[in-house]
Amino acid sequence: MTAITLDLSRAKPAAAPVPPTATGKRSLVGVTRSGLAEALAEAGVPEREIRMRVGQLWHWIYFRGAHDFDAMTNVGKGLRQALADRFTLDRPEIVSEQVSVDGTRKWLIRMASTGPHDKGAEIEAVYIPESDRGTLCVSSQVGCTLTCSFCHTGTQKLVRNLTSAEIVAQLMVARDRLGEWPGGVRPTDGLVPDAERAVSNVVLMGMGEPLYNFDNVRDAMDVVSDGDGLSLSKRRITLSTSGVVPMIPRAGDEIGSMLAISLHAVRDDLRNELVPLNKKYPIRDLLDACRAYPGLSNARRITFEYVMLKGVNDSLADARELVRLLKGIPAKINLIPFNPWPGTKYECSDWEQIEAFSEVVFRAGYASPVRTPRGRDILAACGQLKSETEKLRARARLMLESGIGAEGMFVSQEG
Repeated sequence: MTAITLDLSRAKPAAAPVPPTATGKRSLVGVTRSGLAEALAEAGVPEREIRMRVGQLWHWIYFRGAHDFDAMTNVGKGLRQALADRFTLDRPEIVSEQVSVDGTRKWLIRMASTGPHDKGAEIEAVYIPESDRGTLCVSSQVGCTLTCSFCHTGTQKLVRNLTSAEIVAQLMVARDRLGEWPGGVRPTDGLVPDAERAVSNVVLMGMGEPLYNFDNVRDAMDVVSDGDGLSLSKRRITLSTSGVVPMIPRAGDEIGSMLAISLHAVRDDLRNELVPLNKKYPIRDLLDACRAYPGLSNARRITFEYVMLKGVNDSLADARELVRLLKGIPAKINLIPFNPWPGTKYECSDWEQIEAFSEVVFRAGYASPVRTPRGRDILAACGQLKSETEKLRARARLMLESGIGAEGMFVSQEG
């Protein structure tokens, strides 16, 4: 069976929106309530009406998923026209969609251009379906600055932070493609949960370090969790950090989501290599911040992510030290089989070793699920986002320059 890639960059449907660079209009998709208020004031709405009008737009954009202002039947025709003259409800462009043999979907998404010399930043978002739920993994930055040695995404340079609207827009794109809006039709390819919500969980585990883009992540999650619109409970939102210690208390106070820590080692010397941020914020300081995380309880446990690297961090002594380090922290330990990528020096731990490691952790009283790798065939698994897309494009350019046809390079990929 092969993974399926749909190339949406060449053949768009006739009704595709005009790119913002051509219209000069800003999209209101992903905008906060205060941003909508500013847009309404710009459209000439009297101050006394703005709060009511914000509520109307919010409902149409985030509850119904409207794609144009004409759909807003309870908004006066004059205001609809005034908004359409100045703004759009365009989503970012889906450059490609890949569907894994296991049902995982990966979207390469191009954000709107910010100027004449900007072709639009590109990021990837991944949808991981189960039979009864679906998780969307979103990016917070274009590229990454952390250079974790086992992470393919970390081989890319940081380009810029995503805006709050660009972070929210990833969920909007996912709901469009999954037919999750009222009256929507769910796709028949791949796996889509037989549940009320196709996207029931959001994890900030895509490209970038969320706590290095704090304000935009916070504002985006306020939009995502607003009960009048997208309405995802904060207990179904997980922020994953490599350990930006000073920002962890603020994350608890101002974002209030579940917290995941990319730990991956139990000794500072090894974590310095795997997660170089550890040189600035060592394990002891990181775990102290976790113990003080606002709202921490048995019902709101911290997830510690631990990638299993053969002969590096997977000994039973490492497992016992992990248990000792986490003593007193309500926690779940998520064991992640390493997802290999071209050029890496690491290998995934043997399955028997992963099970033995998990057993040590479990016997100490911690839940220690082993994360089933998803989307490996389309490079959608942890630490694999975007890098391979960039390599394929570079290869295509070289082929074209050499006179070798590269048509269809992004159309399919063997599973």
